[in-house]
Amino acid sequence: MQRPVLDFRSDNVGTAAPEMLDALRQANLGSASSYGVDDLTLDVQKRYAELFEAEVRVFAVPTGTAANAACLAALSPPWGAIFCHATAHAHTSECAATEFFSGGAKIVPVPGQDGRIALAAFKDALEAAGTGLAHRAQPAALSLTQATEWGTVYGESELGALCDVARTRGLRVHMDGSRFANAVAALGRPPADLTWRLGVDILSFGLTKNGGLMCDAIVVFRKDLFEPLRYRLRRSGYVWSKMRFASAQLLAYVADGFWLRTARHANAMASRLAQGLRAIPGLKFVAPVEANEIFLEPPPHLLSSLRDSGVLTLSLSRGITRLVCRYDTSEVEVDQCIATFEALAASETSAGAAPYSAAG
Repeated sequence: MQRPVLDFRSDNVGTAAPEMLDALRQANLGSASSYGVDDLTLDVQKRYAELFEAEVRVFAVPTGTAANAACLAALSPPWGAIFCHATAHAHTSECAATEFFSGGAKIVPVPGQDGRIALAAFKDALEAAGTGLAHRAQPAALSLTQATEWGTVYGESELGALCDVARTRGLRVHMDGSRFANAVAALGRPPADLTWRLGVDILSFGLTKNGGLMCDAIVVFRKDLFEPLRYRLRRSGYVWSKMRFASAQLLAYVADGFWLRTARHANAMASRLAQGLRAIPGLKFVAPVEANEIFLEPPPHLLSSLRDSGVLTLSLSRGITRLVCRYDTSEVEVDQCIATFEALAASETSAGAAPYSAAG
């Protein structure tokens, strides 16, 4: 009999939420104007202005990479330097999309613990940048990932301090919010307080990881970027003719608090999973669990047994593995995952393998 698969590799492996599919079905009734002048797309602008308590422009895009690359290209000239954390997705996992769409801007990685840029390190990077020297890429933008690639969350004061330094030095600020919903849910703050009120100019707004279907968005707060983004996206091939199907999702996503409700659930499942795993000897947590991701360094013998036991995780470098909880992860799945880890750890202990102390 085949074991049931418990898939904790990513929030990208999950289903599209029924609410998203229902919205698509409703949008499929009859005809509508094309290229973003349909009623649903016009409603998106109004609804997101209410959500962010400001005049904004919202552009639907098919992927988070498209959002990040278009945003950063809009903030930096080809000779610009874009500062981000050393583990930022735009730096490590997007095949130089930002460099391509910006015409050659240079990404400058900045260190910091647990995925968060260290303020002192950012200041040092700016001091070393060579502002005004024709031989150097010129500081142009700061990109902040919220929640971070290590499953942590910038606090409001941390974001504000980084944005203040960027502003003082004339940099514009981008936020990679592929898991923005998880960060907002974790912090319990209004979206405006975590974005434009702190100095964020443009936001990559994620849906796909939280129940969406082939749709993310760009939310623009700076009015002088409204028109340039419009042309940049068209030139890049990121304007759908049947835009209403993307806009239907954007509306359903924020309707009746759906996006935060699903994010809270994912975060709660990660917290439940972390609590259970912390009680198991031999598991070392390598980052705080603040949103919906868990990063562990398990013993190699345990890690190699997980897949055979039906638990799928994402193996990273240095023996680290990642587990991600989704909007559709159930308590039953979480408890089964914990039970599998417990059984494997007990089996290895009885077989003579020496566990090391749990940490977290």
